[in-house]
Amino acid sequence: MNTKTLATPLTADWLDLFALTKPRVMRSVVFTGLCGMIAAPVALPHALAFTAVLCIAMAAGAAGALNQWYEADIDAMMRRTANRPVAAGRMDAQTALHFGVGLGVSSVLIMGLATNVLAAVLLAGSILFYVLIYTVWLKRITPQNVVIGGAAGAFPPLIGWVAATGHIAPLPILMFAFIFLWTPPHSWALALRIRDDYAAGTVPMMPVVASARSTRLQMLGYAALMAIVAVAPWPLGMTGAFYGLTALVGSLIFVGLNIWVVIDAAPSPLEMRAEKALFLYSIGYMLVSFAALALDRAVFA
Repeated sequence: MNTKTLATPLTADWLDLFALTKPRVMRSVVFTGLCGMIAAPVALPHALAFTAVLCIAMAAGAAGALNQWYEADIDAMMRRTANRPVAAGRMDAQTALHFGVGLGVSSVLIMGLATNVLAAVLLAGSILFYVLIYTVWLKRITPQNVVIGGAAGAFPPLIGWVAATGHIAPLPILMFAFIFLWTPPHSWALALRIRDDYAAGTVPMMPVVASARSTRLQMLGYAALMAIVAVAPWPLGMTGAFYGLTALVGSLIFVGLNIWVVIDAAPSPLEMRAEKALFLYSIGYMLVSFAALALDRAVFA
């Protein structure tokens, strides 16, 4: 954690508080949580549905703020993250800590009051998992950090479903597993391209501690497992053909891009066209898959 004393006054503003929430990550979290809620067999009143989605957004923002509070020292050493508010010195660590804790506690309390206790417990669990398990424990000590830590990003559709229904079911568990298995290929596609940045920050990401070939082969393995999980709701009768065909085509392309990453084996970041294509595609693929799931359940069921 960054503990340096600044000689100049801090210049943080509301934009820095917003940046603490990692808005790009928050958008994906909110979207998958909303899709999980729409896919549920019970429809919440609009006001409660909005409140539940807002709580998921607040929880994601809290996790992002606490992550930046704890990792300010690492962030300051990496080009990609050096301009974050705490790392850059525009905000003191205590402000980030208080903001993150306040946002997180509020999100859990409001979720429990607006929906149900189980949804609030899962929401609290997702925050604690990201902060304590991933950020504090795994990030600095093991290349499996994004594998295990990926569970934190897989919670939102499960939380959205439970907020609507009050219980856990097989479909949201598959949705959880989908994101969990998608995370390593998505994250390592970027990590291969910015390996030196992670090395400078002393973060033991897989491409830093293992060979590029080993990383690429592991990505392909996770992609293959993810494709099976992504398509599984269709043959299991949980969704219709609209989602099934969308997931099948999208997953085949995702696996194909991972095969390209293995075959291409570009030696330098500037030559890693396959990794760049996979990373960009993976974001859209995830969003389209969950949108298709929500539409299939809401419109075609």
